[in-house]
Amino acid sequence: MDKVRAHVYISGFVQGVFFRSNTRKMALKLGLRGWVRNLWDGRVEAIFEGDRDKVLEILLWCKTGPPNAQVENVDIKWEKYEGNFKNFEILY
Repeated sequence: MDKVRAHVYISGFVQGVFFRSNTRKMALKLGLRGWVRNLWDGRVEAIFEGDRDKVLEILLWCKTGPPNAQVENVDIKWEKYEGNFKNFEILY
């Protein structure tokens, strides 16, 4: 499988709705590595690394997010796979 890295910015009503914790649960379920965090401007930022099909699956999930989230946009930047994450974390 191709290993890929996606750096994403998710905007809308995405803070205060457990977006980060649900993203982590989904990423771990899919075997992805990376991190997710809230930004000061109300967006959520994440980096996902792993098999291409699994990264595509979580990107599709990010377009809806958890219940109560109202995602307006998912900006995806494809970057070079680095493979330097050991797991998937929530950053604070």
